Amino acid sequence: MKIAVLASGSGTNLQNLITQLHTDKNCHIEIAVVISDRKNAYALQRAKHAGIPQEIIRSQHFRDRVEFDNAIAKKIQDYDVDLIVLAGYMKLFQPPFVRQFRNRIINIHPSLLPAFPGANAVADTLAYGVKVSGVTVHFVDEGVDTGPIIAQAAVPVYDGDDEETLHQRIQIEEHKLYPEVIKKYAQEKIKIQDHNVVTIK
Repeated sequence: MKIAVLASGSGTNLQNLITQLHTDKNCHIEIAVVISDRKNAYALQRAKHAGIPQEIIRSQHFRDRVEFDNAIAKKIQDYDVDLIVLAGYMKLFQPPFVRQFRNRIINIHPSLLPAFPGANAVADTLAYGVKVSGVTVHFVDEGVDTGPIIAQAAVPVYDGDDEETLHQRIQIEEHKLYPEVIKKYAQEKIKIQDHNVVTIK
């Protein structure tokens, strides 16, 4: 199975996917391309070091967001990708893109959705004072972190935690959960019934 990874930042989840999936010849999952909306994203360097093609597609080069999404869609089709994996990608897709790739886009989010959606999940978690946070892998729909939930893992919130310490523990679980979900998708063990995800063991 071929996947495209979209990243905007340092690419720690990308590096984990390279290590656990792309370089493991037994799982038959190839990262066909890494796409970023930021030319200086370190994720691009990680892809380069692994010999993975990199594409930079910047929104300011297009008239509107739909045109920007169309350029990404074209690249995904060029690389014959089966699954789109968001790994710290900070742009929201417009509805036409989501419809085109329905149930073929997944995202990882640093909270137990539906709690604390959006870009500031870890800060929001600490501000609210909850005792358990976590990580969610979900399909992307037209909303903000509202798509069908595939898998979750809980992470305790300790007294004295700040954003850095909590996020570090969340990332440990992210690095376990994301490759597992992608492997199950490749094995066709993830099915959607209405808005609910059923995982076949």
